[in-house]
Amino acid sequence: MPSLFTQIIQGDLPGRFVWEDDQAVGFLTIEPLTPGHTLVVPKLEVDHWLDLSPNLVAHLTNVSHKVGESIHDAFGMRRVGVVIAGFEVPHVHVHVFGANQMSDFDFTRVNLNASREMLDESADKIRKELAKAGHPEVVEHR
Repeated sequence: MPSLFTQIIQGDLPGRFVWEDDQAVGFLTIEPLTPGHTLVVPKLEVDHWLDLSPNLVAHLTNVSHKVGESIHDAFGMRRVGVVIAGFEVPHVHVHVFGANQMSDFDFTRVNLNASREMLDESADKIRKELAKAGHPEVVEHR
């Protein structure tokens, strides 16, 4: 059975996409640590990031950097964090999120009640910054 993320990528489940290219997508998590928390996910379904090719790891890092710059510009937080954990869904994903302090990295503090409006607004802010930076991979609506 396809992973939850493969189902989102294939359009079988909804997602708030902000990025798409031939190898990866970026969409907001429904349980953000901070506003704009985005998951950068390879289209190839692989469970552990060590099983990815070095080229795909480099691509995901590059996409995460671009998305991270947009999160930083959109939300003005002190830092942008990146975490590859891989315990929640057996499909590699890079968490990219704004952070003002180390406690912002505490996954026990995710917002379990993020409103649709807040998530939509956050996605729109990231898309706007990606477009402003000239990235043609920005996804307006999917």
